[in-house]
Amino acid sequence: MHQPIHDKKIRYAVIGCGQISQQSFIPGIARATNSTLAALVTGDMKKAEALEARYGVRVWHYDALPDLLASGEIDAVYLATPNGLHRQYAVPVLEAGLHLLLEKPMATSVEDCEAILQAQRIGGGKLMIAYRLHCEPGTVELVSRCRNGDFGTLVGFSSVFGQDVSQSNHRAHGGYWSGPVPDLGNYPINAVRHMFGAEPVEVTAVGVCTPDRDFNFDDTVSVILRFADGRIADFTVSYACAPVEGLTLFGSRGSVKVGPCYTFGSSVAITYTTLIDGKKDHHTYGPVEQFGGETFYFSECILNDRNPEPDGEDGLRDVRVLAAVEAALITGKPQSLPPLAAREGIQREQMVILPPVEDEPSDSDLIGVMAQAVS
Repeated sequence: MHQPIHDKKIRYAVIGCGQISQQSFIPGIARATNSTLAALVTGDMKKAEALEARYGVRVWHYDALPDLLASGEIDAVYLATPNGLHRQYAVPVLEAGLHLLLEKPMATSVEDCEAILQAQRIGGGKLMIAYRLHCEPGTVELVSRCRNGDFGTLVGFSSVFGQDVSQSNHRAHGGYWSGPVPDLGNYPINAVRHMFGAEPVEVTAVGVCTPDRDFNFDDTVSVILRFADGRIADFTVSYACAPVEGLTLFGSRGSVKVGPCYTFGSSVAITYTTLIDGKKDHHTYGPVEQFGGETFYFSECILNDRNPEPDGEDGLRDVRVLAAVEAALITGKPQSLPPLAAREGIQREQMVILPPVEDEPSDSDLIGVMAQAVS
C-alpha cells in the first residue's frame, strides 16, 4: 500500500505514555502522512509537563478524559495502558464514537473483550487491535503463501519467544495477565491462527518459576494448541532468558523458518527462509516502520470508511486462547475451546512499506518510564 496525499489527517490521542508509546508509536506516527499526534493522556502531571514540552501537544490527565473525548480535538485514540486497564479506557472512547487502535492483547478476559465490542456497536467508531505485523510486508506475504498452498498441506508450527525482563518492572508483579503468555505468547497464537486459517480446539500448557526470579507468575511457559483437523502448534515463551525468537512452519511440500519474526526496530527485518521441493530461498523486505505502517493503514480505513483487519473479533479470538492457557496452568488439565468458523484474515492489500525511524528515543531518553527488558 502506497501513501496518498490527504487534505485531512486523522488526529490521534495517546492514552498511556509508557515505553511502547514514547519509543515506538509516537516516532512512528510521523511516518504516516494521513495521521498526526494531537494529544497525550497520563496520570503523572509532572511527567505531563515534560511530555508537553517535548511533543508540543496538549497533555491531559486521566481524570479529564471525558472532556478530551468530547472536545472535538481528536478523531482516534491509540490505547497502550497496562493490559488490565484496556476495558476501563476502551469503552468510553468507543462509546463516544471515536476510533480506537488498541494495543494487544485486547483485554484480560473474554468478558472484557465483549464489553469493548458492545461499546463499539454503541458508538459506531472503528476498532483495530494493534497487531502491527498484519501490515508488515514479510508477514503478510508469508500468510498469503500459506493460504495459497505454497508449502502444501500445513502440518505443524513451532515457535519460541523470550527476553530477560527486569524484576523491578511493573509487569513483574501483575500476575498471569502481565506475564509472558499474554505479552509474548500473543504473537505465536495470532501467527498460527492466520497461517493455518483455523482456530484451535484444545489448549495444553505447563509453566515453571525460575528459582532466582521474583515474578508472581510462571516466567517460562510451553503451550500446545490442537486444531480440529489434526494439526498441532506449540510455542514456548519466557521472561527469564536471553533474547530469542523464531518460528518454524512445516507442510507436506515444504517448510519455513522465520527469524526475526515478532520484533521491531530500525534495524529489524522480518526474514523467512523456505525449503520447497528441496530448493531453499531467502525472503525479506528489509527493515520497515511497523508502528507507522499500522497507523497509516488504520487511518486509511477511517478515511475511506473500511472495516480494519485485525478487528475486535480477531482480538477476542486470541484472548479466549490466552484465557484457556491460564486455566490449563491452574488446573494442569487440557482445556477445550468451542469450534469457531475461520475468518478471512490478513490480506495482501494491508501491506505497508515505510522507511524505519532511525532516531527513535533510547531507554534513557524516555520520560518517566522504566524499560521492560534488561539490556
